[in-house]
Amino acid sequence: MNDPIVARHWLAAAMPKAAPALATTTVLALARIWNANGAEHSIGNAVLMTALSTGAAAAGVCASVGRAGDSAIAGTAFAASGSLALAGVAGYADGLSLPLLLWALATAIAYGLAARYWRTDRRERIAHERQSTARREEQAHIERVEALRAGAQIEVARSGAAYAEQLAQALHTRAALPGFDFKAVEATGLPELPAAGEDR
Repeated sequence: MNDPIVARHWLAAAMPKAAPALATTTVLALARIWNANGAEHSIGNAVLMTALSTGAAAAGVCASVGRAGDSAIAGTAFAASGSLALAGVAGYADGLSLPLLLWALATAIAYGLAARYWRTDRRERIAHERQSTARREEQAHIERVEALRAGAQIEVARSGAAYAEQLAQALHTRAALPGFDFKAVEATGLPELPAAGEDR
């Protein structure tokens, strides 16, 4: 059975690779908009973002250390903590140099963490494709062997039927010859001869 050919759009293929940069850029842009709307040097806003970032980090620690040990929840909580810290610094700072430095650092860390998951996903996908290919090849080999065996059985049956027909034809032709001795041929145990003798 042939697998369907699925052509992915280039944008859909590039989207997972661009997601970390898009996420950190979005956080930086929103933080700078927040900075322009009065967050610069605002102690209350800085305390709020520090509390939110610390709370998200604590949630990530609890999720990773807890009995369930859910890595997805822990990763999401740590990502939220980093985003809130980046947004707080970018919103509080008065220049662009520190927010851009933190943005570059956050983007590098995000790509470093994502690369590990991409590598694991790629290994699992390649292993699955290899197993699927091996199963398909094994199934095709079994089908070929069974087809050869069935063809050989059909050929043997066809040859046996042709031989029986030729033998019957030879016996009828031989019985028509003068001086044919039925008793001598019957002694060999051929089953068609008594009927041929009765016909004669």
